Amino acid sequence: MTSTPALALILAGGASEALSVLTAVRTEAAIPFGGKYRIIDFVLSNCVNSDIYNVAVLTQYRPRSLNEHIGTGRPWDLDRTTGGVRLLQPYLKDPHESVRWQEGTADAVRFHIDFVEEQDADLVLILAGDHVYKMDYRPLLHYHRDVRADVTVAVHTVARHDAHRFGVVITDPEGRITYFEEKPRRPPSTLASMGIYVFNRTLLVDWLTGPGREDMDFGRHVIPRLLEQGRRVYAYPFFGYWTDIGTVQAYWEANMALLAETPALDLDDPEWVIHTRSEERPPVLMGPDAMVASSLVCDGAIVEGHVERSVISPGVHVASGAVVRDAIILTDAVIGPGAVVDHAIVDKTAIIGEGAQVGVDDGANRPNAEMPEVLNTGLTLIGKGAAVPPGTLIGRNCVIWPFTPAHQFPKEPLPAGTTLGKRPLP
Repeated sequence: MTSTPALALILAGGASEALSVLTAVRTEAAIPFGGKYRIIDFVLSNCVNSDIYNVAVLTQYRPRSLNEHIGTGRPWDLDRTTGGVRLLQPYLKDPHESVRWQEGTADAVRFHIDFVEEQDADLVLILAGDHVYKMDYRPLLHYHRDVRADVTVAVHTVARHDAHRFGVVITDPEGRITYFEEKPRRPPSTLASMGIYVFNRTLLVDWLTGPGREDMDFGRHVIPRLLEQGRRVYAYPFFGYWTDIGTVQAYWEANMALLAETPALDLDDPEWVIHTRSEERPPVLMGPDAMVASSLVCDGAIVEGHVERSVISPGVHVASGAVVRDAIILTDAVIGPGAVVDHAIVDKTAIIGEGAQVGVDDGANRPNAEMPEVLNTGLTLIGKGAAVPPGTLIGRNCVIWPFTPAHQFPKEPLPAGTTLGKRPLP
């Protein structure tokens, strides 16, 4: 299949309260996933595997980690003199204008509309940077041309109880969208927008710079108003694996799904490689008493204790006598001797002291007091660089904010639903 010229814009500037400590120090797209990857690796790899080499990443919130990860784009073959990957930050265009941040997905593109106008591409592919999936974009682009669409929205069927989290779509028999509502309270359909749009470039530029320039978001404003005007807006169905990492529970479940005997997301597919910026780490070291079952263990890890149904990222040290169960342990974290981490996410460089217990089940099953809608399934979160003192007991649905020092922990156990520490300053 021949390539269709397109400019890819990856929206990677967001944060999410529902991701708690994971976005306290980084943007969503930079969150580690599956041990060695970052979430943005999937959309970048989809682009190059689809022969799209003209890519821009639109950033805003805490972009440093993302910028360092992407760099010149070499791991994705995007370090090119023509095209390649560009990292676009919001900026002032006039020294006399007031400071204003991007206020939505469409507004983010509007900030860089001059860049879009300069590109030699008749189609613009707009992509979310915080979704995990493998997709060839070429059939989508060809479909857009074949049906003579003004805009094409990629759609995926979701569970009915999850539909309220997405833009919901209804189509006619030809695939033309007749109804679109962003995050409806009572979804009339389970066909959800994937946050993937193909625009004819001239329409996109005219819409964002003309009378509709107050539109801030594609899902809430642009798509519904295009439908009101009778524009040709079509749905392109996608049937492969796709997940929106929008909550800590969704993040945990997506990682745990990789541990299945036959995972729905195959990361060992030579026909569709997920590229990433890899660090030079030594092989995994297993101690004489180590036990690992149904887990992913990455390079540089040292496992001397027991690991069950968990994701162990590069450089993690699970010391002798420690138990890690149903957990995600991110890069260079340390699980001390005799410590227990159960049903938890431990962020990068955090230290769980000797004999400490994270995720203690006291049977109360109390949701987190500060974010009950986000943490209510028993997950406990330990933020980046936090230092849990030896012997500390931490219940379920707890949050320890990044860089919380050992001296801030109380002597008594932290009961279920507790939050400790403060969100890091910008």
